[in-house]
Amino acid sequence: MTTESTQAGAGADPYKQHYEPGTHPDLPPPFATSGPLLWLRENLFSSPANIVMSLVSLFLLYKILPGVIDWAVLDAAFTGADRNECRAKASGACWAFISERLRLFTFGFYPVEERWRVWLAFVLLVVVVVAVLWEKCPFRKPLLWFGIVYPLVAGWLLVGGMGLTPVSTDKFGGIMLTLVIGVTGIAFSLPIGIVLALGRQSNLPIIKYSCVGFIEFIRGVPLITLLFVASTMLSYFLPPGTSFDLLLRVLIMVTLFSAAYMAEVIRGGLQAIPKGQIEAADAMGLKYWPSMRLIVLPQALKISIPGIVNTFIGLFKDTTLVIIIGLLDPLGIGRASLADTKWNGLTYEVYLFVALFFFVACFAMARYSLYLENKLHTGHKR
Repeated sequence: MTTESTQAGAGADPYKQHYEPGTHPDLPPPFATSGPLLWLRENLFSSPANIVMSLVSLFLLYKILPGVIDWAVLDAAFTGADRNECRAKASGACWAFISERLRLFTFGFYPVEERWRVWLAFVLLVVVVVAVLWEKCPFRKPLLWFGIVYPLVAGWLLVGGMGLTPVSTDKFGGIMLTLVIGVTGIAFSLPIGIVLALGRQSNLPIIKYSCVGFIEFIRGVPLITLLFVASTMLSYFLPPGTSFDLLLRVLIMVTLFSAAYMAEVIRGGLQAIPKGQIEAADAMGLKYWPSMRLIVLPQALKISIPGIVNTFIGLFKDTTLVIIIGLLDPLGIGRASLADTKWNGLTYEVYLFVALFFFVACFAMARYSLYLENKLHTGHKR
C-alpha cells in the first residue's frame, strides 16, 4: 500500500468505511444483531421447526406454570403442626412438613450434639472444591495438597475416634449420606478409571486382560445387584466373625462401578489423540509415564470432559439406590416420614423437594462442565 493511500484511508470519513455488523466504534449495532433479540433468534426462532416447538412450549408453560405457582407458592402452607392444619390454612402444598423434617432430611439420625462435625466436614469440602475448580483461588497449591488428605479428615470427623465421640455409620442419612457416597465415588472413580483405561491399552497381556475383564464385568451387572452383593452376600465370603461396615461396602461398590464407566469414557479420549502426539513424545525422549502425564492424558481428559461429567451426574443420582438395602438417603427419609399419620399423603411435597435437591446439584455440575469446555476450547461456545 502506498503512503498516499494510507494517509487517505486514515483521513477518510469513518462513517463511509466498511465495518462488520455490530463492530462500528460509534454507531449502535443493527437491530436484532446483539443482546436478547440475537439470543432469541439463534436459540428459539432459528428455523421453522424451532419456531413451532418454541411456540408450543410457550403455550404449555402458559397453561401449566400458573397452576404450579399457585399450588407451590401462592396457595401453599409454610407452617402447621400436621397435615390437617395445613389443609385448614391453604389449599396448596404443605411445606410445613418439609420445614419440620428439614434437619432429618439433612443429617439423618446423626446425633444432634455432634452435628457440628458434619458442618465442619462440609465447609472443608467446599474449600477443597473451590480450590480444585477455581484457578485464581488464594493459597490454591496448599489447599490442593490438603484435598488429597481430605477424605481421611472427613472420615475422622464423621465417624469419630481419636478424641471424637464415635458415631456409627447406620446413623448417617439424608443429604449427608448422599454427599458422602457421591463425593467419595466421584473423587476415587476418576483416578481408578484413568488407571483402568491405561491398563486396557497396555501391551502387557496380564494387565490388559485383567482390566478388560473387570470393566466388562462391572458394566454388565446392574448397580443394584452389586449393592445387594455388598449388603448380603459379601459376608459369606469373609472369615467368621469379620465385621465389615455396610456403608464402607457401599462406597467400594459405587466407586468401582463408576470407575468402570469412567475408564471407557477416558479410553475414548485416549483413542482420539493423534498418533503423532505419542510419536513426538518418543522423539523428545520421554518415557511412557512422563509422556502420558505431560502430553497424552491432559489432551484426553480435555476431550472427555462431557463424558466424565455425565458419569459424575449419573453416579450422584444413583445414590438413591441405597434405599433398597436399608440406607436412608433423602428419598428414604421422605418415604419413612410419610408413614407418620400426621403427614400421611404428602407425597408430592416429598418428591418435589428431593427432585429439587438433585436438580440443583446436577445442574451445577453440568454448567461447570460447559464453562470448562468453553475455557479449554474443546468445542464451540454455548
